[in-house]
Amino acid sequence: MDLNAFWALVERSAVETSGQDERLEWLTAALAGEQALEFALRLDEVRRRVDTWAHWQAADVICGGLCSDDGFFYFQAWLVGQGREVFESVVGSPDALADLPHVRVLASRGGVHAWADADWPDWEGLDYVAAEAFGGELEPVLAQRGCELLASPDPAGEQWDFADPAEIAARVPRLGALFGKVA
Repeated sequence: MDLNAFWALVERSAVETSGQDERLEWLTAALAGEQALEFALRLDEVRRRVDTWAHWQAADVICGGLCSDDGFFYFQAWLVGQGREVFESVVGSPDALADLPHVRVLASRGGVHAWADADWPDWEGLDYVAAEAFGGELEPVLAQRGCELLASPDPAGEQWDFADPAEIAARVPRLGALFGKVA
């Protein structure tokens, strides 16, 4: 499975279903054997492109400062679930998240305390689709091939104080303004 096939599956799951749980079922049913392994590798490959401190800061601004390492890992999966066009726009500029309708709705709700569980920008279940479709542990099979999947974030780039308004204004100004973190 190449990247085009990976993105086609992710995007088709959104068209064929409604809601994350149905998408997970659809993806699991669509994958079998070697395809499941390839899906896991492609998910890992694209996820690494947004595994940066800059993307983590953007997620943290959106999530009201409540973006743990698990939260960021699941945020990355949610971002993949938005489709290739959105994903690619955010790879180049984490501040492009301010353009996403879902993110704008979250900002309008007045804080994370007003969000329903289903509103959170995360998709933990996507991490388990390949293993479920494969019917067992992927890691040993992938390890035999010299591949190791990320199990948690390992961000690249420079780390800084996510709560510093000056850093937010300099690095993700539109998100900062949208979520009331900068003047």
